Amino acid sequence: MSIDTATLGSSGAIETRTIDMVPESERHGSPSSQFTLWFGANCQITAIVDGALAIVFGAEAMTAIIGLLIGNILGGIVMALHSAQGPRLGLPQMISSRVQFGVKGAALPLLLVILMYLGFAATGTVLSGQAINRMFDFSAPQTGMIIFGTLTAIVAVVGYRLIHVLGRVATVIGLLGFAYLAVRLGMQYDVASAFGQKPFTWASFLLTIALSAGWQMTFAPYVADYSRYLPSNTPTSRAFTTTFMGSVIGAQIAMTLGVLVAALGGQFLKNQVGFIGDLAGPAAIVIYLVIVSGKLTVNCLNAYGGFMTILTTVSGFNNKTQISPVARIAYIVGFVLLSLVVALLASADFLNNFKNFVLLLLAVFVPWSAVNLVDYYLVSKERVDIPALYDPQGRYGSYNFMALGCYVLGILVQIPFLNQALYKGPLASMLGGADISWIVSLLVTSLVYYPLAKRSMKVPAAMIYPKCSPAPAVEPDFYAEATRFRAEP
Repeated sequence: MSIDTATLGSSGAIETRTIDMVPESERHGSPSSQFTLWFGANCQITAIVDGALAIVFGAEAMTAIIGLLIGNILGGIVMALHSAQGPRLGLPQMISSRVQFGVKGAALPLLLVILMYLGFAATGTVLSGQAINRMFDFSAPQTGMIIFGTLTAIVAVVGYRLIHVLGRVATVIGLLGFAYLAVRLGMQYDVASAFGQKPFTWASFLLTIALSAGWQMTFAPYVADYSRYLPSNTPTSRAFTTTFMGSVIGAQIAMTLGVLVAALGGQFLKNQVGFIGDLAGPAAIVIYLVIVSGKLTVNCLNAYGGFMTILTTVSGFNNKTQISPVARIAYIVGFVLLSLVVALLASADFLNNFKNFVLLLLAVFVPWSAVNLVDYYLVSKERVDIPALYDPQGRYGSYNFMALGCYVLGILVQIPFLNQALYKGPLASMLGGADISWIVSLLVTSLVYYPLAKRSMKVPAAMIYPKCSPAPAVEPDFYAEATRFRAEP
């Protein structure tokens, strides 16, 4: 099956491409845009909460900061390896899962990813709604959330270019805002007293690593969505490095602040937005703007990635490779409205439970990453039959039960090692509460999938592009070989 992209393009103000490949004529930008986007998406209030949780779970402040850094680095490596696929393939992240799981089989991880997007979008809307209400002194709590949801929908509808612009703005505002908050923290608290309050334990240290590693890996299912417009000759190392540095540095700054405010005995976790506003003092309104800009960046990623994932799931069964601009807008607005409804109707207890459920869902992304990365870099070796991604009768078929089995195995092996709010496994208890489930899953899934995939996967001799899309200039020989390969029975 070939992909008809003749009617699509990205030259207008509003993006029109969805799950189809971005042709070389529409590629633009530089890898530096990945740094600002992912810095802005990470240097925000929810990351502060993630850092504060390390203290809540029993870690000493310096131990927590070091553990969070290690986790950000390890999880950031996984996340950035997915980002590096974008320029090469020109595809959204989750469409590439069809290589491993089949055109229809990829729906299993896709449905779970949609739940994650919805949960994070709803919680982000609640926090940002509070900041907007404080900025403009709105009395009705729903007002700020509705305004924020509207802003999210507008940016996500405009699409890729505006999302990257927002990331650059959020990076500058975030750097200045967090620097100011650090100064204010030093003025109002004895920061040195935050350290040495608790003894070191391996359990709390490993749990802290898991917190930040899990944070980074939640970006993996959609990180390539924002690198796929880069020119195909973008060096893999640059796409990887800029994404990695932006995500890790941004997250570490925010999480370190979270560690300090929690260790110093503040009331941050009870009233996150209010505490940050009080800390900012006379510049509270400016800091509320920092909160909104950071959350808007990541919420647009959730809405944009959410609609892309829904479309990828649906198209696996209706065989469509494109949708109209009106349908694209409807998908985005529908997703934002659903997340807004969840945010408006949820009580505080329900929202906390929903967040815990979303955190438990992180267990499903680790084996997905293992399967995707092992296949892309070690089995397929960056050779993908792109037209076959849209054809259940093509090379990748409807279902790949071998890959699906490895994926399910990767989930199951984590259960004894999990230590989360909803469940604590027996081996986690034996380890003193340490959660190493994600490490176990990465290793087991990779080691089981690799030899099976080497024997069974139908890897093309070279990258195969849609007939209507000229091959990237960087690979003329590969494209000639691909054309020959496609003609063979």
